[in-house]
Amino acid sequence: MIKQENQPVSFNNIKVKAESRCSSVYDNSLGGKGEHLGLPVDSLEQKWAIIPHYLRTKGLINQHIDSFDYFINSEIKEIVKANNMVRCNADPSFYIKYVDIRVGLPKAEEADCLQTSVTPHECRLRDITYAAPIFVDIEYTRGKEKVLRKNFQIGRMPIMLRSSRCVLKGKSEKELIKMNECPLDPGGYFIIRGTERVVLIQEQMSKNRMLVAMDKADEISCGVLTMTHVSRGKTYVVYKKDIFFMRNNRLTEDISMAIIFRAMGILSEREMLHLVSGEQDSCLVFLNTLQDLHKREIFTQKDVIVALIFVGNRIKGSTFFIAKNSTVSKDELGLSFLADVVCAHVPSNVGNMKLKAVYMGLMIQRIIQVMLGKATVDDPDYYGNKRLELAGSLLALLFEDLFKRFNQEISLLTDRTIQRLRTALFDFVKHTPKDLITNGLLNAIATGNWVIRRYRMDKHGVTQILSRMSYIAMLGMMTRINSQFEHTRKMGGPRSLQPSQWGMLCPADTPEGEPCGLIKSLALLSHITTDSEELPVKKAFCNLGVEDVNYLSTEVLLHPSTSFVFLNGVLFGITRDVVQLYNSLRYMRRHGFLNKFVNLFLNEEQRTLYVSCDGGRICRPYIIVENGKSLLQNHHLRELACGKRNLEDFFKDGLIEYLDVSEEESALIAVYDSEITEKTTHLEIEPFTLFGVCAGLIPYPNHNQSPRNTYQCAMGKQAMGIIAYNQSIRMDSLLYGLVYPQRPLVKTKTIELINFECLPAGQNAIVAVMSYSGYDIEDAIILNKASLDRGKQIIWFGRCHVYRSNKCFVKSYSNMDSDRILGPLVDVTTGKPVFRHMALDAEGIVKPGNVVKIGQVLVNKVAPKSALLNEEEPTVVSETDYKEEPLVWAGAAEAYAERVLLTSNLDNQCLIKVLLRQTRRPELGDKFSSRHGQKGVVGLIVQQEDMPFSSEGIVPDLIMNPHGYPSRMTVGKLLELINGKGGTFTGTPRYGTAFSGDKIEEIAKDLMQHGFNYLGKDVLISGVTGMPLNSYIFFGPIFYQKLKHMVLDKVHARGKGPMENLTRQPTEGRSRDGGLRLGEMERDCFIAYGASAILVERLMVSSDAFEATVCSVCGLICYPGWCQNCKSSQALATVCMPYACKLLFQELQAMNVMPQMKLRDANLPRSFKTTMEPRKQENDVTLKTEEVINFPLRNLNYSDELKLDDPVMKIVLNSVRNRAKN
Repeated sequence: MIKQENQPVSFNNIKVKAESRCSSVYDNSLGGKGEHLGLPVDSLEQKWAIIPHYLRTKGLINQHIDSFDYFINSEIKEIVKANNMVRCNADPSFYIKYVDIRVGLPKAEEADCLQTSVTPHECRLRDITYAAPIFVDIEYTRGKEKVLRKNFQIGRMPIMLRSSRCVLKGKSEKELIKMNECPLDPGGYFIIRGTERVVLIQEQMSKNRMLVAMDKADEISCGVLTMTHVSRGKTYVVYKKDIFFMRNNRLTEDISMAIIFRAMGILSEREMLHLVSGEQDSCLVFLNTLQDLHKREIFTQKDVIVALIFVGNRIKGSTFFIAKNSTVSKDELGLSFLADVVCAHVPSNVGNMKLKAVYMGLMIQRIIQVMLGKATVDDPDYYGNKRLELAGSLLALLFEDLFKRFNQEISLLTDRTIQRLRTALFDFVKHTPKDLITNGLLNAIATGNWVIRRYRMDKHGVTQILSRMSYIAMLGMMTRINSQFEHTRKMGGPRSLQPSQWGMLCPADTPEGEPCGLIKSLALLSHITTDSEELPVKKAFCNLGVEDVNYLSTEVLLHPSTSFVFLNGVLFGITRDVVQLYNSLRYMRRHGFLNKFVNLFLNEEQRTLYVSCDGGRICRPYIIVENGKSLLQNHHLRELACGKRNLEDFFKDGLIEYLDVSEEESALIAVYDSEITEKTTHLEIEPFTLFGVCAGLIPYPNHNQSPRNTYQCAMGKQAMGIIAYNQSIRMDSLLYGLVYPQRPLVKTKTIELINFECLPAGQNAIVAVMSYSGYDIEDAIILNKASLDRGKQIIWFGRCHVYRSNKCFVKSYSNMDSDRILGPLVDVTTGKPVFRHMALDAEGIVKPGNVVKIGQVLVNKVAPKSALLNEEEPTVVSETDYKEEPLVWAGAAEAYAERVLLTSNLDNQCLIKVLLRQTRRPELGDKFSSRHGQKGVVGLIVQQEDMPFSSEGIVPDLIMNPHGYPSRMTVGKLLELINGKGGTFTGTPRYGTAFSGDKIEEIAKDLMQHGFNYLGKDVLISGVTGMPLNSYIFFGPIFYQKLKHMVLDKVHARGKGPMENLTRQPTEGRSRDGGLRLGEMERDCFIAYGASAILVERLMVSSDAFEATVCSVCGLICYPGWCQNCKSSQALATVCMPYACKLLFQELQAMNVMPQMKLRDANLPRSFKTTMEPRKQENDVTLKTEEVINFPLRNLNYSDELKLDDPVMKIVLNSVRNRAKN
């Protein structure tokens, strides 16, 4: 299927070389002393050995895969079960029933309707979608016959890589290499039309939870966001005008809560007071609400119908609750509204809504507690009130909407078809809209637009193209969290660091500028839960004595020992001993009787126990501490290292457990085991896991200024490196690759855990911290020319490859014609191909290995001028009926053809891809950065003989200015240099892990043992004078990153070029060959210097100078030689002005506003000039030249009478009088 023309690819060699440089992540050293995970563990300080085993199954990318697996294995079945019947209005006997649904394995539907198995790598090369068919088992009627059909395809589902339906699932390392996949690629993304796209984590408010808020008008409300498979909405209880009201977007006005209680079947006012509270202060607050019942004259049991009618009359959009062609009374409408819309997550039926009434009574209690000062309003930025939506939950919402639309289309199609008389029986299988679900899913993931009209959801940017800048950039994008707020909103709360984010979100990884604080990243050990079964928890409730509210009187709710039990925001019942219930549930979770992701939170002030097992909660593992002693001991770690036990055994044995944000509130967590006291409940596994993936690369981040760590998190994603083992056989549109990437001398434990050593992005440079030549000011750096040209130890510093892919299609048309690829044109005189075709081979396609210069052709394609001449009769097309459509190289410099791919897509079109390679050597202006947020451009490249050198003959690769340290306060960079210098002598890996890196005392001791200064300073000799420098120089290795910002991609200049059609100004942007903008600030500088001639030249002459004809009488722009307004050809002048100014005047005239130009005397034509002073009369006026510069705007209203004191009228009168004299 695929024909490739390329040079031999050493794919296996790349992997072997990379693995020879770094050991497996599970065999990395524990303490930097040569110990490994397979060896005995000596102390509890090495408890970080748990982390590699944890990251195998949870955290990082695994939550994306778990969420998608839950969707395609469980949630999709629940959606179909809730919408399993489709009926027809035309024929009541017709129905369609969905029995089962499942997702198959990934296959490609070729143009000949054959389905073939595909791999992700093939989908990338052929620009097709990695998707699998969706099968259903259905039961339907055909005439009077009942038909059962299995494996009926209703659409295609995009498959996430490494999920349970992916062909890569469970494959060994060798099998992945045979499939041209990188073993270190974690998956968790989709391939849509050949492009890798990732569904970003979306931050949302928690559903089915009470949240008390106060608006700007001091109006207190308690709101609940309800979300079920049937409906979605928000219900509020609001306190205003001394009365409690219920507010819902389905109501035309707010309704008193007393009327709502009466409509729900709460008959007496006494029971209503019991629901609210038994305290006297609370009852007094609620009395005004009860009086509203008497004002409405709703007194007795019989008035329940009156209350329901009262609610039904205030419902808008009632068609949502009733079926078509049916009549429903107002009381039934109100009852259905209360049962199905108001707090729809609380289970209730038409006959019994007591549980819902108790729930809304608790909402009133929360408001009263805030009013009385016993509680505070809920913080919406508290992370326990947030939920994180992953790909599975987002796809579930989208699939549910598409599946309902699919059923509606079938129902409408059946209605239209059955009503007609047909000879054959109607079989809906032949008329199923199979592309509805497929296109809906593909377009949503391809564009990132999640539009669900039923839920009024309109999200944009949900998916993005997966960044393949480097391996770390890909991991950083997979752990990114998008906020629900717009980036332009000016607010402090959502952007600031919250205490509830401790250990859950990275405190350093957030972008600069508008999205600062709104885009966050997960910490290393954070995991996002998926929905788990509620049934085991409900059984545990029943066995532990939780009582159902429906069978209890309201007076029981007032007892001080009574506590409410909530499960996922739904009131389940009450308990008389909440502490015993809490301890029993925690014991069951720790010993495997309940799911390990079930979390508990006891709020004693509200007398409430919250139990959560829903999805979207962010949690992390902790070591359990009891009686001042950690339950995890050394022998447990040894058994884990030897393979006798796994991490799952630790959860079942109650040694480790997950805590979410809410449960952390009731825990006392020690960071180090030395801080454990009798009251301590949990112990951190390792403090460096507080940081995320990108911040974990920084050595000694706790010694740096906080913004520097944030800058490095952004620049680490822009650093060049190796993206994957299969980089040499990929054909992405843009790839960067460092020629000789290196492992950092000073590493962190995070680097080992995420396999960064196998796919590094940087090089170790010998750095001299000194001032040299003055070209190193403002963070500029000095480079050694020999390091760039020859390299040291065959390592070229900063040299990189840039790969760009170009493609074209060879199409076939309906008139039996198609595009063609012709050979190169040959010069008759020389017998060689012309310049544009020099890189082509005899077939008209560029040859791998050839040099391609700017403007040369890659594929010499021609297309017919008229593709559809006659669809019925094929027409013979001559050679002259083709037009050239070549694929041309339009890069910034010449490149080399690396590989050529010939294949076809699913439309049976021939696809030609050409991969071009540019080898770039660092030059002036290229950007480099250390791992401490200190970036700088190359200011000077110096010959090696002019560079300073040490007594050992070591010449630095890079010189940086010492002024870069004091103001930036990057002490971590100083420690990295000293530690890396010591590591070069000892030959052992050095660690700069946060909070636990190598100590400065040990580093200084190693340096002194090898005869070096303990401060890391050396005596350098000047390469210019040959004399030792007067000062000691801070000298040693630092890991530097080459960023993607290079001069060759940004350099831009233009003399003449394209212009905008509308404004006749130069186009904007380098890609469009645009002009260089002279902005507002530059204009201010020219004005300050008084350089008016330069200002006119830059803003008008070099931009959009235009000569316009202006009438000196009326001041309007007119035709050359004729003023349409004055109906005259006299008194016309030519004015040079910007074309944009002329355009503005014309647009103002189109809006019925007349801008007039008063011209200076020098601009008037000779026939209009006055050479002598005329005799002044009574109404004459003399205009000064200083007054004619202003452009007054007059309303163009011809009904106004001309006044003699009008300046324009005076000019006209003067000219008439002058002519009369002559």
